[in-house]
Amino acid sequence: MKKIGILTTGGDAPGMNAAIRAVVRTALGSGLSVTGIERGFSGLHDKAFMELDSRSVSGIINKGGTFLKTIRFPEFKEKDIRRKSYENLKEAGIEGLVVIGGDGSARGACALSGDFGFPTVLIPASIDNDLYGTDFTVGFDTAVNTAVSAIDKIRDTATSHERTFIVEVMGREKGNFAVEAAVACGAEIVMIPEVPADWHKVAEALREQAAIGKTSSIIIMAEGAGRADELTRFLQEKLPKRQIRYSVLGYIQRGGNPTYMTRVLATRFGVAAVKLLVSHEYPFMVGISGNKIVRVPLKKVVTTTRLPYLQHIDLIKSMAI
Repeated sequence: MKKIGILTTGGDAPGMNAAIRAVVRTALGSGLSVTGIERGFSGLHDKAFMELDSRSVSGIINKGGTFLKTIRFPEFKEKDIRRKSYENLKEAGIEGLVVIGGDGSARGACALSGDFGFPTVLIPASIDNDLYGTDFTVGFDTAVNTAVSAIDKIRDTATSHERTFIVEVMGREKGNFAVEAAVACGAEIVMIPEVPADWHKVAEALREQAAIGKTSSIIIMAEGAGRADELTRFLQEKLPKRQIRYSVLGYIQRGGNPTYMTRVLATRFGVAAVKLLVSHEYPFMVGISGNKIVRVPLKKVVTTTRLPYLQHIDLIKSMAI
């Protein structure tokens, strides 16, 4: 193997740049050349290629987002689109591909490899931390810390004004992010897509908390579990004497300088991904388990659902007294 390609795709996550840097410099140190592919699978299809050297990735380890850019490209589900992308790789002399992204990226990488046997390795990068086979994904630690910092500030106002705040965080399909943020910020209630909530029971829980002297509370709601504004109206109607407000954190959760943990994890993953390609081990996702770098078959990754750590929901309830 003499040349590899690298792309970032799907939703951006802090630490993607650190992972790119690690892949490029490890590959160069192994005698490989590296082609950067801009805008993910879309750029792969459109031949948006650029050669990368060590200077190309200087000064980016501390930057959020991805300098290779990323875009969602649902058309990659079509085999003809993947075939054209494969032909572009072959034409450019690219012999292996590192894909950096989340669950949709994993499915795209797995399909490309499955269709044409092309050497592909995935680096899991997602603020949702929802990929099977790894304890943590690149970007999760940073995003959770960003959310917790914002929620801590909201808590100050909630306490001062004796209010209930509903904070909507990211998580259209998975509640991993919401659960861990709720534990870390001391939320009284968490609502996630995997565990449908009865809003009447939420109102009752707030009544019970008030009965034991709690004058303020935080509810963390994953966006896939409902809308914060609608829940606010419902609870205000059921609890007219309480002051209930909501806040949607939005895209601030995706941005920002990656934390120490994110940078180190991204670097370790980048090194491991290149080593797998050089040793002809693919298609795999690199992951971490108990601080040990592991490899997980891509097919297993895309066919296995990783649930949130549901025991933490009980932990949240036990702390809400």
